[in-house]
Amino acid sequence: MGAFIVWLNQAKGIKNFLVLAPNLTIYNKLIDDFSNPRSPKYVFPGIGDFVHRPPGIITGENYSSRVMRPLFDESITINVFNISKINAETKGGKVPRIKRGTEFIGMKQSYFDKLANMDDLVILMDESHHYRAERGMQVINELNPILGIELTATPKTEAGGTKQFHNVVYQYGLGTAMDDGLVKEPAVATRKDFDPTRYSQEDLDRIKLEDGVRIHEDTKIALEIYARDEKCRLVKPFILVVTRDTDHARKVKIMIQSLFDGRYSDKVMEIHSNQKGEEKEENIQQLLTLEDPNNKIEIVIHVNMLKEGWDVTNLYTIIPLRTSASETLTEQTIGRGLRLPYGKRTGHDKVDKLTIIAHDNFQKIIEEANKPGSIIKQKNIIEIDPSTYEGSKEVVVAKNAFEEKVEVEKQKIEAMPECKEKVRAGIILEIRKTIYATIPQVNNKVSSVADLNNQDIKDIVVAKVKEQLLSSPQPGLYDAEVVKEIEEAYQATVNEFIQNIIEIPRIVIQPTDEVDSGFRDFELEVKGLNYQPVSEEILIRFLARKENSDQTLIGKYGITADKPENLVLNELINYSLIDYDTQADLLQKLVGQAIAKLKSYLSDEAFINVVKFHKKEIAEFIFSQMRPHFYCNTKSYEKPVVKPFTQIEGHNLTKIQADKVHHYTDTITPTGSIPMKVFSGFKKACHTLYKFDAKGEKDFAGILESDKAVIKWLRPAPKQFKIYWDHNARTYEPDFVVETDKFVYLAEIKADNRLADQDVLEKAKAAVQYCKYATEHNLANGGKAWKYLLIPHSDVLHNTSLGYLAGKREFQCI
Repeated sequence: MGAFIVWLNQAKGIKNFLVLAPNLTIYNKLIDDFSNPRSPKYVFPGIGDFVHRPPGIITGENYSSRVMRPLFDESITINVFNISKINAETKGGKVPRIKRGTEFIGMKQSYFDKLANMDDLVILMDESHHYRAERGMQVINELNPILGIELTATPKTEAGGTKQFHNVVYQYGLGTAMDDGLVKEPAVATRKDFDPTRYSQEDLDRIKLEDGVRIHEDTKIALEIYARDEKCRLVKPFILVVTRDTDHARKVKIMIQSLFDGRYSDKVMEIHSNQKGEEKEENIQQLLTLEDPNNKIEIVIHVNMLKEGWDVTNLYTIIPLRTSASETLTEQTIGRGLRLPYGKRTGHDKVDKLTIIAHDNFQKIIEEANKPGSIIKQKNIIEIDPSTYEGSKEVVVAKNAFEEKVEVEKQKIEAMPECKEKVRAGIILEIRKTIYATIPQVNNKVSSVADLNNQDIKDIVVAKVKEQLLSSPQPGLYDAEVVKEIEEAYQATVNEFIQNIIEIPRIVIQPTDEVDSGFRDFELEVKGLNYQPVSEEILIRFLARKENSDQTLIGKYGITADKPENLVLNELINYSLIDYDTQADLLQKLVGQAIAKLKSYLSDEAFINVVKFHKKEIAEFIFSQMRPHFYCNTKSYEKPVVKPFTQIEGHNLTKIQADKVHHYTDTITPTGSIPMKVFSGFKKACHTLYKFDAKGEKDFAGILESDKAVIKWLRPAPKQFKIYWDHNARTYEPDFVVETDKFVYLAEIKADNRLADQDVLEKAKAAVQYCKYATEHNLANGGKAWKYLLIPHSDVLHNTSLGYLAGKREFQCI
């Protein structure tokens, strides 16, 4: 709406606008969106003409005073009204206040008449499906606008059966938004081998609630780990439960409070039309702040209160406990959960997914998923196996050895009685932490960690630490006398840093621009290309006539600005993998084959219509067949800038709350549960806690702990390396880094049947390049060579040594 207003004002000189809201929630939201430049949802950011002459905002509350004030200092006037202000009849048959001329002293006409007499009034109707009733359209007609713009996500009416709008000039559906990656990916979940007819309605509700909460808890953990790994804001997810009526909502709330030992008893709320006064206001406030991590509500139960105007980005699970009364309500309910909390997809499945629990409607949803344009795709089906659920999870942080030591010392200091020694011990600990955190900042000034002992490097670090401490919120704590402690603590801290680190060079491995890529020649399979013409009816209504005056024009399939072949070609070259200059012949051939198929069953006019309206889908049809024929051979990797070391990053791990932390030597049965366990007891590792993806990895850790040749080892955190593969689209995270007296190894443990997989080999080639550059740097500076090991899990036996495996499994790039 903001864009429409700006364009109409700047291109056509229109200055008077009326924005209609269907209800009070949207009305209040629109006022803020149009009038508050500080709002993140302000609709005119960056519009220079509106900075010094902002739009005049007239509302249902201030129109009686604003109408008397000259608007010469405002660029345009935007009236924001709730439709009920101008639509509803009042008691005694009186017209609404906005239509009464006596309301304004000295005015003979009402404000409604003033709007109707404007010669440039444009009406914008938010959620416009609400105004299609006879009374709504009559009032809009009485305002005599020069243009009416309807906006809705559901262009249909449902009174007397679903009817699509006939005047849609542009449509961007949820299915398209999903394909373009602008919303979450909706998925449906059901229990494996589940027969809903075997259960009572109450039992079915309980099962769906239990499974929904389990998925919610899994999502909550995934979001916390993502926020920690990416060092971004935490998103707190919530569940939306849709109930039949207010009595059902009350029973469901009681049921939820009894589930999972009552841990959701104070985290659930219900919202419905029967709530009044303080209860309703309190619940609305809770709804408005649901995105705030401090809001403890995690489950919202509603009947029919959350249709439109409620914009949240943290809805991740929907549990429908009733069959929706309308198709529109179903789409709106799902739409509540599709907004992305980070503004874009992250590439992490659980962060980008909305789950709908559909045990009793699963078959219906599957059938819907197979329809063209469906917002639920066949691939987005989740089967829940309750037997695999082992309990609620929590996040545990695996810190590096120095951070663990600091945490122990901090607890000792906190246990000390209040005295000068306690204050001094706390200051020294803070100094050591600051030195440790500052050391990686000088890795571009040294050739190895040994250079940290040089006086010039020491001076740089000490200066940075002093600056940081003296600019802290309590600079008085760090007086001149105490600052001397920095120099005294430096050497001991450096020694700890060196002792607890494997020198992992910071190297960004990525292919050069010299790549040989393209598409191999093939014939297009056109059997499935069967698009039909789109209706181009134009609905005309004479606003001044009271009787039914609709007329319909049948368009002659519009005007095509370019040849049909070029329309499809223009869509194809939007795909990043396609280079027209090198692939022109193949593209012309494939487009020609598609055009020939369309012409084989369409008239000339219908053919033009299909290409014009389905050009994007036709291009997608062609590209989907091109993708398997794509090849890309990297000629070389860029020679990187090498920084000799980086600090050891921590891990954020999930753990089942009721489960203990296991010793790495414990035998775990079944072995398939190993990925869910957290292990400790390591003496040589750079962290105190680890998880393993399979038994082979756990056993390999045991070999490293017992092998005398191994000095240190670690499981790298996700951000530890910058080794890119898959055309720079993904980063590779090796399983292990191991330091011995002679070498440093990158090691990958893989199932025997996956050693020849293309992705495994691509990652291995990128890792070998990393080892090559790390070796070149280290050998030039007195360090150790790096090697890459690709080890089949069948080789990992308790009686083998790392040296034996290295001699057998060093990966050579061919």
